[in-house]
Amino acid sequence: MGGLFGVVSKEDCVKDLFYGTDYHSHLGTKRGGLAVKNSKGYTRSIHNIENDYFRSKFEPDLPNLHGNMGIGIISDYDAQPLIIGSHLGTFGIVTVGKINNVEEIAKTASRKKMHFSEMSGGVINPTELVAMLISEEESFEAGIRNAQETIKGSCSMLILTEQGIYAVRDKLGRTPITIGKKKGAYAATSETCAFPNLGYEIDKYLGPGEIVFMTASGYEQKKKPGNKMQVCAFLWVYYGYPASNYEGINVESVRYKCGCALAKNDDVQIDFVAGIPDSGTGHAIGYVNEKGIPYKRPFVKYTPTWPRSFMPQNQSIRDLVAKMKLIAIKELIEGKKILFCEDSIVRGTQLQDNIQILYDYGAVEVHMRPACPTLIYPCEFHNFSASRSVLDLAGRRAISELEGKDEMFLSEYAKSGSEKNKAMIEKIRQKLKLTSLTYQNLDDLVVAIGLPKNKLCTHCWDASSYF
Repeated sequence: MGGLFGVVSKEDCVKDLFYGTDYHSHLGTKRGGLAVKNSKGYTRSIHNIENDYFRSKFEPDLPNLHGNMGIGIISDYDAQPLIIGSHLGTFGIVTVGKINNVEEIAKTASRKKMHFSEMSGGVINPTELVAMLISEEESFEAGIRNAQETIKGSCSMLILTEQGIYAVRDKLGRTPITIGKKKGAYAATSETCAFPNLGYEIDKYLGPGEIVFMTASGYEQKKKPGNKMQVCAFLWVYYGYPASNYEGINVESVRYKCGCALAKNDDVQIDFVAGIPDSGTGHAIGYVNEKGIPYKRPFVKYTPTWPRSFMPQNQSIRDLVAKMKLIAIKELIEGKKILFCEDSIVRGTQLQDNIQILYDYGAVEVHMRPACPTLIYPCEFHNFSASRSVLDLAGRRAISELEGKDEMFLSEYAKSGSEKNKAMIEKIRQKLKLTSLTYQNLDDLVVAIGLPKNKLCTHCWDASSYF
């Protein structure tokens, strides 16, 4: 998915920029990047961080980075930040999202005899594409509006200029941006968990399509937010860090409510509840708080040397990481009936291996309660699972086995409680060798988040699109 962080300060901003960007590493990364502006110009640093941590790669660069303004990125796709020379002046840019009409925009640019320089692997860098759209107009504000109106999909961005930083939320607000402040500095972030330890307080949640311009003295609204929003619901279920807030709603609190809803609808007899670490833990705590039964950790993560499993782009490496970092405790498993809460079941291959380990260690029953409905549709607004086929989703594989043609009756399978939905879940349960499998109802998930359904993007579960 990726995340961005920017800061404008009356003093050197590099420390805040470095740690603020690092606090986005949980989002799943391919590359990281920093860019700063000072009296001598722009300086940037970009590293591949698939096989190492952001801090390890960037700490050696810090002595060469100085300035009062800077932007940073954790990118799951392209190399960023870019430094662009244009008639608007030199500027730096980072983006988060997914542009679905890249080829269409590129063809239009080609007809105008424009060119692209960032062509790694023969693919146009989408951030450069956004910079081109901005540079077509006579001001940054007009250029940003041009990009917002042209892009189909989702694109939030930070633009580092000579005078300050533009913070721009995508048109329908699928990716959040929040402004924080402390004495002598303002910052913009995808994840509010970046603020507390750096001394920032949340000052403003940008609305959908809103544009603000930050300086060290404050910020000015350049475009009012639109009245239509579809923020990604998966942020609260899985992507978001527990300490982060979106739209003023805390991630961990929502996960407790998700677990509580799962428990209210459940009557299974078990010995204890566990969470698949880490993002399943909050859901499991909510479950046991509602049920009043024990919580235990039959799986623990070994994190000193193993990064997050979805970070590497190669699926076999992801599976290896997932297996090696999760260690089972036989003494807690043997002879027990265990219920696990999980954030979601995407492909199910890693989970299948974990379940087999539980049986190998003597578990009598293994029950699974994912905190969201079955993933059926591909995400069109973020790069989630961009390197994987939608047909690899556990739900789609089950549908394909049931129908012969995967694309048939998808809406029926997405409808909670329908006969086809039950058949799909049963097929997944059999594949994973679970004693029972019950997914979260979408209505309960919406209630747990606390926003109206039409303000949430739930496309990956029900293909809904209001605008």
